[in-house]
Amino acid sequence: CDLGKMAAHGARLSLLLLLCSVLEASSWQTVRNSTQPPPVVIWHGMGDSCCKGVTLHFIKLVKEAIPGIYVLSLQIGNSIKEDIKNGYFMNVNDQVELVCNILSKDRKLKNGYNAMGFSQGGQFIRAVAQRCPSPPMINLITFGSQHQGNI
Repeated sequence: CDLGKMAAHGARLSLLLLLCSVLEASSWQTVRNSTQPPPVVIWHGMGDSCCKGVTLHFIKLVKEAIPGIYVLSLQIGNSIKEDIKNGYFMNVNDQVELVCNILSKDRKLKNGYNAMGFSQGGQFIRAVAQRCPSPPMINLITFGSQHQGNI
């Protein structure tokens, strides 16, 4: 039994439960007037990708905690390999513009969404909050970014 791994998993689960309670309490029916939870958009950190690693773990945790939720994990490029590479080398302004276009075309986000950003992704998704008013971002929560939590 690895106590370090158990403690880390427990901390992640506690963090996710806190996240879910914040997102639910502040936005569910009051903003969308709907029985469906607002979607969640996730932007991963440098060296990770939309669909594996830490990001995939959090996608699964969110879906388990809030059944029926739509989760969009942002992929910056046409493949996981390109997504990872773009996290290092693609101009941040180009990444933010690309994401604004992705979000504006996703009909499931039209009434608003909650956002989660990890590390560099937390910084970049804040730029989305500031530059891209439609669809509206309801809440932004960052992990390991300069904001260290809620915005």
